[in-house]
Amino acid sequence: MSGRTVLLVAVLPLSLVLGPWLARTAVRLIGADRERASLPRVALTTVLLAGLLAGAVLLTGLRPATVALAWAAGAAIVLGAVDLAVHRLPDRVTFPAYAVCSVALAADAVVLGSWHALLRSLAAAAVGFALAALAAAVHPRGLGFGDVKLLALLGLVLGWVGWEVVLAGVFLGLVIGAVVSLALVATRRAGWRTAVPLGPPLLVGAVLALAVAGLG
Repeated sequence: MSGRTVLLVAVLPLSLVLGPWLARTAVRLIGADRERASLPRVALTTVLLAGLLAGAVLLTGLRPATVALAWAAGAAIVLGAVDLAVHRLPDRVTFPAYAVCSVALAADAVVLGSWHALLRSLAAAAVGFALAALAAAVHPRGLGFGDVKLLALLGLVLGWVGWEVVLAGVFLGLVIGAVVSLALVATRRAGWRTAVPLGPPLLVGAVLALAVAGLG
């Protein structure tokens, strides 16, 4: 049995253990300390985690970089849930993701010699942060600083795969965000000035870009 197969077999039990914990974490960060994560939330979180972990394994196989993608997957689920509920991307999720992903990608470079991918990843994170910070300074109502930090994290993860994946992920995220905003306005569930969370569309765009990269 290959290392990739072993990891795929481990995805389901790992998701069954971590899924409920991530759901409870999201509920606490939303601010509902006294509420328990509902069964539908736990089920959805577990299914999403299983799918994302399986995708990470299929994309990278058995290597240190897989830890980066797996951790980013868990962080993405929590960040997306919190942003949808309260329009906030908590640092207590984003910052540990920076640390774990950076260490995992650095370990990958040391073990497997993927130094070029590591440097590209760091460069993409820096460029993503700088451009997003500039956009936030120009139009703070459209892009919060949580989104800036999220874009840096996405640059770190997507940049390891390739610049084209970074561009595709951000582009798809912005398109999805625009489509959702227009749909909300068209159905009168939001106005033109209503703040719509950008985190979930960016995260979905990143997942789609990685999926396409894995199929390529």
